Amino acid sequence: MPQDSPYVIVLTPTEAAELTARAGEYTAPYFRVVRAKIILLAAEGFSNTDIAAALGLDRQVVSKWRKRFFEQRLDGLLDEPRPGRPRSFSPSGGGAGESAGL
Repeated sequence: MPQDSPYVIVLTPTEAAELTARAGEYTAPYFRVVRAKIILLAAEGFSNTDIAAALGLDRQVVSKWRKRFFEQRLDGLLDEPRPGRPRSFSPSGGGAGESAGL
């Protein structure tokens, strides 16, 4: 049986308002909405397993975002820079790595 998370989430009124707004954005990127919902449910006392089941996610994903929020607050919900060269697209619509003859 999974144990309770050591990362207990207690929101400030400002954080609660911001996360509630993010969770209700219909035109926002999916990841932004889901991360907000994870933290709101965590603040209500739900376990990672329960949150994962409610949102259709893996428990490890919920655990990751709970921990990041606990350590970094709202900034922890942002994507971290990814290694490697950024993807680029040519004006003709071809993707990165696409060249003639391939």
